[in-house]
Amino acid sequence: MTGTCVPLRPPSFDASDDLDGLLRAIRACRVCAEALGHEPRPVVQAGQAARILVIGQAPGSRVHASGRAWDDDSGDRLRAWTGLDAALFYDPDRVAHMPSGFCYPGKARGGDKPPRPECAPLWHEPLRARLPQVRLTLLVGLHAHRRYLPRGFARTLTQGVLRWREAPDGLFPLPHPAWRSRLWMARNPWFDAEALPALRARVRAALEA
Repeated sequence: MTGTCVPLRPPSFDASDDLDGLLRAIRACRVCAEALGHEPRPVVQAGQAARILVIGQAPGSRVHASGRAWDDDSGDRLRAWTGLDAALFYDPDRVAHMPSGFCYPGKARGGDKPPRPECAPLWHEPLRARLPQVRLTLLVGLHAHRRYLPRGFARTLTQGVLRWREAPDGLFPLPHPAWRSRLWMARNPWFDAEALPALRARVRAALEA
């Protein structure tokens, strides 16, 4: 199994489960185990009072090893962008983390493989439904843009981020904060000058709402 498949709901999940039950089911998920080639380790963080939801790409190798979302250089950069310190960023009742793919997808030529296609259709809707207090959703990277921005909103990641003011209410599109983002930011100085101050203001407002 290497391509897109129609996932089956794992037997440990029940539609009536509360958030804790759903998180246990996500962490126990092995739907794509054969495709990964390594033991799955779904990474997720959420609390019922969370005000901010971060939808990223997929865990990298360091996050796979630690089991902690954004536990790498990209996470350091993302926290700097948002103005959140580690204590807030890792407080599940303030910030929830729901990647496009919950498990490390493995290496590909030039970087990591894309997120597994099973995760988002299987888990995103149930998880979002159990986070009623979310006021701001950060769409980090192209995979999150493609899934949650309106069809035709932007042809490229740069266009999606450039149109952050026009994004649907409660959504804020961002580039992925990998090391390459430094080169991207140098080519797009408006991001640091205009988008990041607005992002930090929206993060503060969401936490104070």
